[in-house]
Amino acid sequence: MTDATNAGAREQRRRAASAEAGEGTRTGSSLVDLSNLVDAEIDELPAAEPTRVGSRRALAYLGVCLVLIGLNLRSVFSSLSAVLPEVTAQAGLPGWSVVVLTTVPVTLLGVFAPLAPVLARRFGAERVLLGAMALLTAGLLLRPVDAGPAPGGGHLPALLLGTAACGAAIALCNVLLPGLVKRDFPHRLGLMGGLYTTAICASAALGAGFTYPVYTATGEWTKALWVWALPAAVVLLLFLPVAVRQGTVRHQAVRDGVNVWRSSVAWQVTIFMVLQAMMSFSGFAWLAPILRERGVDGATAGLIVAVCIVLQMLGSLFAPALAARFRDQRAINAVVALMTGGGFVLSILGPLDLVWVWAGLLGLGQGSLTACALTLIMLRTRDGHTAAHLSGMMQGVGYGVGSTGTLMVGQLHQATGSFVPAGILFTVVGLLAAVFGYRSGRNRYVG
Repeated sequence: MTDATNAGAREQRRRAASAEAGEGTRTGSSLVDLSNLVDAEIDELPAAEPTRVGSRRALAYLGVCLVLIGLNLRSVFSSLSAVLPEVTAQAGLPGWSVVVLTTVPVTLLGVFAPLAPVLARRFGAERVLLGAMALLTAGLLLRPVDAGPAPGGGHLPALLLGTAACGAAIALCNVLLPGLVKRDFPHRLGLMGGLYTTAICASAALGAGFTYPVYTATGEWTKALWVWALPAAVVLLLFLPVAVRQGTVRHQAVRDGVNVWRSSVAWQVTIFMVLQAMMSFSGFAWLAPILRERGVDGATAGLIVAVCIVLQMLGSLFAPALAARFRDQRAINAVVALMTGGGFVLSILGPLDLVWVWAGLLGLGQGSLTACALTLIMLRTRDGHTAAHLSGMMQGVGYGVGSTGTLMVGQLHQATGSFVPAGILFTVVGLLAAVFGYRSGRNRYVG
């Protein structure tokens, strides 16, 4: 009797997921929402329930909390980048540590992503999100701590541990937050999907734009980094009563859908994701130091990066709807990949007088590129289960391998003392992204 019930539940959820995926490919607005809101817990039995709230006001409060969580998920990357020369000089960091600090959080996005659904099955998505926000707050508080003059002391141990904690926390939020938004606001997906994705982009822009001014006002890089623990702590306290009210239900994982690891289409999409992640997170980590090495002052460099990220928001809004109007996405994938690679290379090698143009090209290209890569999750799958598995593959491999971009930029700079080799590197990466974007843009399905 139990097996028959479970089979019926699986079939009902499969049909619902297929209907959602099909609707996403028909209308631009639906596609924008669903391509970014894949439910990582779709294979659970019994099905994960929406968050328990007692009224419409409580539901609105939950929505505010989820958006505010998104507003804390990228400042950790851009804030360190904005004051990286000051941190390196004043904390006496060795060259290898700078490379590690810019690489580790991105690597951990891929390493911890597969753990999120496992933890959610045991403790519930809301409580895992609460724990992730506590870990993120602790990591942001720990980053600037000075361990003292003892051997192995100084700022480096806390910077490493705090940055690693932030990376792990963000990985859990990246995976679970979209599904929670989708389940709790099924009739407001357009609004909530837009607010959620905009909040994530705004988080990076705020970190890039305000960290250096805080450093200028206080004269201490430690305070410029500590300030970002405040919004994380506020969200932690706001979300606490929501999370503790949730009951815990033991869920069982049931693997439905295609085995994406054996699909050539899935691998083409994933490699496309790897290449875009290499450019995206290298931009977060290194664009400000690149501009400052070229002679741009710290405040202006932070502003340029912030504007670049705002333009990413515009690209991410329009690219998915545009991609959905084509029979396939080969042309748009290739174009936005070349825009991104070109913008990055010209920011390093192009005339400095046109640096705002290069940053604008990079911003529009990168936002469109990331959105196009995520859109392929729905366009290349026939049901929600396969979409969730493809999303997990793209996040695990995409972020894990994509972190080598920040690693290579740091190593090349450390070895040569110049960012020019990084410009050559991203000429190659941009061209490869165009090739794999073209191949993954063909009108085919995983499986």
